[in-house]
Amino acid sequence: MDAERVAVTRDRLPLRRSLLVRLLAASITIAVCSVAATAWLAARTTTSAIQQEQGQVLADDAEIYDTLIGYAADHTDWSAVTPTLKRLTERTGRHITLTTQDRRPIAVSGTATTLPTKASALLDPLRADPALLPGVQADGIDPRAVGPYRLPGAERKELRVRVVKLQACMRGAGISAGVTEEPSGRPSLVLTGDSNIRRKAGEVCELYTLDEPTRTEKQALDRLNTLVAGCLKRQNLGPAQVGLDFAPSGKDTEAVQRCIDTARREQLAPYVAQPALLFVATPTGAVAAPGFDLSSANTGRVAGVAALVLVLTVAVTVTVGSRLVRPLRALTDAARRPAQQHQRVPVTTHDEIGHLAAAFNDLAERRERVEDQRKAMVSDVAHELRTPLSTIRSWLEAAQDGLAASDEAFVASLLEEALLLQHIVDDLQHLAQADAGRLRLHPEPLRLRELLDHVTAAHRGGAETAGVTLTTRIEDTPVLHADPARLRQTIGNLLSNAIRHTPPGGTVTLRSRSVGDEIVIEVADTGSGIAAADLPRVFDRFWRADKSRSRQTGGSGLGLAIVRQLTEAHDGTVAVTSTPNTETIFTLRLPRTSD
Repeated sequence: MDAERVAVTRDRLPLRRSLLVRLLAASITIAVCSVAATAWLAARTTTSAIQQEQGQVLADDAEIYDTLIGYAADHTDWSAVTPTLKRLTERTGRHITLTTQDRRPIAVSGTATTLPTKASALLDPLRADPALLPGVQADGIDPRAVGPYRLPGAERKELRVRVVKLQACMRGAGISAGVTEEPSGRPSLVLTGDSNIRRKAGEVCELYTLDEPTRTEKQALDRLNTLVAGCLKRQNLGPAQVGLDFAPSGKDTEAVQRCIDTARREQLAPYVAQPALLFVATPTGAVAAPGFDLSSANTGRVAGVAALVLVLTVAVTVTVGSRLVRPLRALTDAARRPAQQHQRVPVTTHDEIGHLAAAFNDLAERRERVEDQRKAMVSDVAHELRTPLSTIRSWLEAAQDGLAASDEAFVASLLEEALLLQHIVDDLQHLAQADAGRLRLHPEPLRLRELLDHVTAAHRGGAETAGVTLTTRIEDTPVLHADPARLRQTIGNLLSNAIRHTPPGGTVTLRSRSVGDEIVIEVADTGSGIAAADLPRVFDRFWRADKSRSRQTGGSGLGLAIVRQLTEAHDGTVAVTSTPNTETIFTLRLPRTSD
């Protein structure tokens, strides 16, 4: 578990879990939402206002155009148009000016102003703009331009009488019929109901009689057909007869239709006003264009959305901030508690704060372990020093009381205990120097075989006394750059430890070989071995496999700790493997120096 926490702490944090990225994402999200909401509202409000204003402008322009086109279709000139212009100005608030096509003034609705560069429209009832006058036909001729087709009062009256009779006949057949009047004064029936019934009723009531042209219309059609015939002849086209629907009775081609349209314009031209340019402007003289003022409703809508965005921003900020501050507060509370409690902080996130919490927990655990080791070390040091001091005190008290003679054996016993004290103090000093980084090495080139032979010879006597066979196996003679005294101390500690834990008849083997850029030194014994659960603590200070802390097996419990410190000082590593009651192997790995 500890290793996992350390690994999590040291691993590189993914960007998606980074606190900086999350804060940046939250800020960007809030900004984008704010901008989007504001832009949406502004666009919607502006669009609505502009559409309303544009609709009003277009409606006003369409009314002005339609009224003036209708005037031109019903008058032969523009001499009496001024009152009409004033009425339009009063209704729309627009300044209207009419000029000839060469921009000579015809009429103005108010005070004359400078004309804009481009006219608003061309007023020509024989070539009307379908965009501004939806009811106009494809030929562009305003239906109100009737000219010679306008019926006199007598003919209108005659047609109305005929319409009334036909209307009564249709009602008798169960068909509802309404009456409309065309701009020329000709009435017509508007039938409703099923198309088959309408057709049968029309045959019975002889509706076709209503389509017969009057005398005035016949005269106008004769003139029109004469003009059409002349046009067709000039284009080498066959003859065509035109009726009140102004469609050719023969073959309908584009060329024939063009001749009919041209003939109609020629026939109607004397009855309509000449084409004129229309200029529509604001009262100040500027060309009319859409504009709007933000209404109180739109202002309230903008303010409401802005307040909503502000509330959401505060809510998101408080939520994100609370989630970020919560683990920091837990860390602060844990850090303020007494050191003896060693409180842990739950890791609830996987960002920098989560890594900080994991690192804090790891630090707390390491502090707890260090505290336990300190307490254990104080106890162990006291115990290790108490034993020889108690022995020396006992001998001295016995000598003082005359119970022990101050002979050679007495002095030898006291010397042995003093040397033991000196050994413990020296070991503690070595470890203290290593911990403080003041352990001094004096490296020099040395032959490994010579050093191993020297260490083996020094421990052979002790091995023979213990009934243990000490052997060496050196595969080559590499050169090391190391401190010979410290290296002999390291290997000597391992040999002493191996001999001490190997029963009589056992074997201790010192091996050496080169593996790549490393030199491997192994001390193997066939002793009691080390349990798997104890292997991680082998190099701890004052740790011994003998839980009773008996000194019969010798050692202060500092030898292997010194081995690890000296090996690491030489940039090497030390490890141990063991099979209880079979074999234990301590392995040193040191960097190799070229010969």
